[in-house]
Amino acid sequence: MLRRALLAFVVLLVVGSAAAWVARVSLLQAAAQWWIVADPIERADAVAVFGGGVEDRPFAAAKYYKAGLVKWVALSNVDEGPAEQLGVEMSHTAENRAVLIKLGVPEDAIAVFGENLANTRMEVAALHQWAKQNNIHSIIVPTEIFTTRRVAWTLHREFGGDAAIRVVALDPPDYDRTNWWRHEGGLIAFQNEFIKYLYYRANY
Repeated sequence: MLRRALLAFVVLLVVGSAAAWVARVSLLQAAAQWWIVADPIERADAVAVFGGGVEDRPFAAAKYYKAGLVKWVALSNVDEGPAEQLGVEMSHTAENRAVLIKLGVPEDAIAVFGENLANTRMEVAALHQWAKQNNIHSIIVPTEIFTTRRVAWTLHREFGGDAAIRVVALDPPDYDRTNWWRHEGGLIAFQNEFIKYLYYRANY
């Protein structure tokens, strides 16, 4: 009897573990979908490109401009590191501008906002000032999937009702919302953004 009970327990444990292993995919995908904030892409006055994300953000911005969805592409004037100040490396702002121009966005449609912007909070505040000075009432902000929640919260908190904000979720080049846990970059990004989001909510 004891032997049968132990055998039944082992079978249940194996079956349960197998079911959990199969279900993990759906659970992890659902977790990503819950976390990601994604607005529909609609016509706007401008698209804003924050620092970083040169592999996807300026590409999305150029696509929106060439599709006639926006009149302006606004680039964050990101703080330069020592190598960038020496001219050894390009700044994020210079990289984003170069990508936009290479993709066919005219220079007179590119605006730069802020100065020495070191984080998202500073970028959002500078974008708000630029929008008020240039009569901008609607802005698209493309950013990576796991960054969307923090970026959207910061934008809406800063802008209030001054402009319509649409945060567009971009799948990074190395992973997407369906397989993020299979890639080290996806795991790190989700973990880091969860911590950053809590920090922003507690401090800003």
